[in-house]
Amino acid sequence: QVQLVESGGGLVQAGGSLRLSCAASGRILSYAVGWFRQAPGKEREFVAAITWSGSSTYYADSVKGRFTISRDNAKNTVYLQMISLNPEDTAVYYCAADPQYSTVVYGTGKYWGQGTQVTVSS
Repeated sequence: QVQLVESGGGLVQAGGSLRLSCAASGRILSYAVGWFRQAPGKEREFVAAITWSGSSTYYADSVKGRFTISRDNAKNTVYLQMISLNPEDTAVYYCAADPQYSTVVYGTGKYWGQGTQVTVSS
């Protein structure tokens, strides 16, 4: 059983940065992990994903070049570094984990966290 806990969200001005963390209670060494977000009144959308080894990453076009996903398997933690934030990035951010990378990317991962709120003011 894996439990995921996101942290690092908050209120930031446009142009600012935040780093989100996704800490796993169980070992996720062999799991792919992804970040998703859901803004009020909108469907959840994919943000970024990383393979278990960290050797491959994938980003939504809307965040490419601004967000960076990384992981520290020794700490059972995956990060999402976000820079150049804009109000359109305001959402609840969730992390998800699954043994299958494609499953994570498609948003059907087995394990999900409760989310952390990111609010970007203009």
